[in-house]
Amino acid sequence: MKILLVNHYAGSMTHGMEYRPYYLAREWMKMGHEVIVVAASFSHVRAKQPNLQTGGIEVIDGIKYYWLPTSSYKGNGVKRVINILYFIWGLYHLLPQIMEGVDKVIASSTHPFDVFPLSRYSKKFGADFIFELHDLWPLSLIQLGGMSRFHPFVLLVQIAEYAAYRRAKYVVSILPLIQEHAAKIGFQKTISVVPNGIVVDDWKSSKRKLTAHIESFIKKEKSKKNKIVCYAGAHGVANHLDTLIEAAAYLHKEKVHILLIGDGPEKGALVARSKQLKLSNITFMEPVPKAELVYLLDMVDIAYISLQKQDLFKYGISPNKIMDYMMAAKPVLAAVVAGNDLVRTSGCGLSVDPDNPEEIADAIKLLCDKSDKELKSMGSNGKKYVLKYHDYKVLAKNFIEAIGGSGR
Repeated sequence: MKILLVNHYAGSMTHGMEYRPYYLAREWMKMGHEVIVVAASFSHVRAKQPNLQTGGIEVIDGIKYYWLPTSSYKGNGVKRVINILYFIWGLYHLLPQIMEGVDKVIASSTHPFDVFPLSRYSKKFGADFIFELHDLWPLSLIQLGGMSRFHPFVLLVQIAEYAAYRRAKYVVSILPLIQEHAAKIGFQKTISVVPNGIVVDDWKSSKRKLTAHIESFIKKEKSKKNKIVCYAGAHGVANHLDTLIEAAAYLHKEKVHILLIGDGPEKGALVARSKQLKLSNITFMEPVPKAELVYLLDMVDIAYISLQKQDLFKYGISPNKIMDYMMAAKPVLAAVVAGNDLVRTSGCGLSVDPDNPEEIADAIKLLCDKSDKELKSMGSNGKKYVLKYHDYKVLAKNFIEAIGGSGR
């Protein structure tokens, strides 16, 4: 079977996030399928942008990537919209050249605008059109971005979302409770859920180790008998890390140090707030490459994740961060309210109110007071769960079955 997967932000182990298209494509190749990935040449989530001197074509681990030339941007302003328009325009030109023999076409971008060229050329070339739903646009724009539901861009997104549901032969989503949302907008067909996951090989030891000064810092705090609570990821509004900063103020007498690894638009404000509160038990450091994450998480004691409390999360979440924490066999503190609760379901930690810094601080103290045996048991629960339900080898097969295909 020949599969064309289009994801505006797709990356690879070389380029960084977004990893899901790469992981799925790699597993499909192992199953005997031919896979083409189309992505934009610039994405804000990538650590490294592709080199267009190759003519926009690159083969990575057997997967053929087409990089469509797009403009660069920062933030969520007009330049990002221009980037999206470049991408869609590029699809109209590229698709007629690469669609011959394609059996399945997957629209997998976070935004739904690629549905228009992909559904058109799927029909023309006799391929099945599949819509893979990641985020709930335009709800995300309204609830997380604060945009009016009558904003012209929001209305365009709504039209694109409706078109995606209407034109797709199959719909797949990472959100476990998406069916409820689809029913509200009149879509009655079954939606297959294929969540995010992990690749076991990524967690096998390699020669690369943790960045020296980060490793040295953690060892220094450990020598003081401090427990390390670590957040690793983006520092954005949706990540709601300001409450963790406030929680640190309640922990100044505890043998706890909070380590935030990563970058993002809110990092400056978070650092400023911690200085304003004169906190000595919290440290900010730069992001680490994906390959180093295994070493980072191995050294810390508790892994932390938080998300803004938003109504759209009632349809469930599937954050890669939690999967990584669970695979690292770490107890997890999740300051998240959502329709599903992986932490509670797996028994790998505690879930708390993301808006209550005192409750977060109490949960950190509770975890830190537990014995090493108890913490290890929590971590073991998480690892067993993620290996059973979120291994990409299994998820890739489930995806193929969901779109009417089979392994070979």
